[in-house]
Amino acid sequence: MPVTAAADDVRVHAYRADADALRRQDPEIADVLAGEVRRQADSLQLIAAENFTSPAVLAALGSPLANKYAEGYPGARHHGGCELVDAAERIAVERATALFGAAHANVQPHSGSSAVLAAYAAMLRPGDTVLAMGLPHGGHLTHGSPANFSGRWFDFVAYGVDAESGLIDYDQVRALAHRHRPKAIVCGSIAYPRHIDYAEFREIADETGACLIADAAHPIGLVAGGAAPSPVPYADVVCATTHKVLRGPRGGMILCGEELAGRIDRAVFPFTQGGAQMHTIAAKAVAFGEAATTEFAAYTHQVVVNARTLAAALADEGFAITTGGTDTHLITADPGPLGVEGRTARGLLAAAGIVLDTCALPYGDGRGIRFGTAAVTTQGMGPAEMARIAALFAAALREDAAATRTVRARVRELTERFPPYRG
Repeated sequence: MPVTAAADDVRVHAYRADADALRRQDPEIADVLAGEVRRQADSLQLIAAENFTSPAVLAALGSPLANKYAEGYPGARHHGGCELVDAAERIAVERATALFGAAHANVQPHSGSSAVLAAYAAMLRPGDTVLAMGLPHGGHLTHGSPANFSGRWFDFVAYGVDAESGLIDYDQVRALAHRHRPKAIVCGSIAYPRHIDYAEFREIADETGACLIADAAHPIGLVAGGAAPSPVPYADVVCATTHKVLRGPRGGMILCGEELAGRIDRAVFPFTQGGAQMHTIAAKAVAFGEAATTEFAAYTHQVVVNARTLAAALADEGFAITTGGTDTHLITADPGPLGVEGRTARGLLAAAGIVLDTCALPYGDGRGIRFGTAAVTTQGMGPAEMARIAALFAAALREDAAATRTVRARVRELTERFPPYRG
């Protein structure tokens, strides 16, 4: 007997996430999830690496694609029953290459770090010399930290930022590249608020015979919306995340030219990863589709406007803003002029409902604070709210219990007006 459309709908409905079922079966975890929903909704999420995905992305993440094992690539899997997940991955790849103007995309990396690991595996051998931004200046763990695989397997040489301007010292990069002749140069940072000159890095790489790897985990969402320059025309390999400003699921991707496609794909699978997370890949496809819209482009430009407004307002409140401002979603600042060190500032702000990170200060003592405007812009906040948030920052750092309670109440008023998910 043929399956009717109504019966088919019932079968599909049975797969949908059911909060009530979770509450009945595992109230302990249900409490954790409910608490996290409240935490995200009741406080200001200013961590530069975080955002709120769309309900459509969340739906893909919670889909039965999570059940499917799919080692390999579309049309060449090591498991049967992959016809539909093949379709999902092909859609994700097609959307990623179109969105970023790349010849090839690998959407399987589980994270940005996984993407960088695969890029190194494709382009380097253990012991090779790599030139990358030093960790105290904003480099990532995968840029040579001795606690990370990168620092253990490769010989990293660090470049940094100018002591006065806080900007990348390209003369230093060029001099170090000519002196050390690295196999690869990595451009990218987790705490650099200005646009990177990819053309300059390309010139330096060509002068010294190095391959150029762009770690664009932070700016890639802005690139998608046309609010930041693209590394794709300049870098041999571009590593990125699919969350942050891109507003997709937590995960990674790699973009490259056709001549490196095979090496990159083999470096991801089977060299560094096993089975792909197909529900995450489907969610990446959804996010790439959303990022191709005019609405998303407008969003990314608003993110930058908000970041610049917030940076200027914080400077007026007495914060020392790194590089004097920002070109991106990201701001780094020293709260020292207000008499507070970065770690203390993070704790005081968290108590008041303002969530952010600390970061290194390249030429200073202690730590600064790092934050971004991607999530609050997703909530619909604009320049007026950024000015208000800056005032709340300053009030929260007075180390006064009454002030903390007042700021916490003001934060709740703001988040109630701009909830992450309406309805």
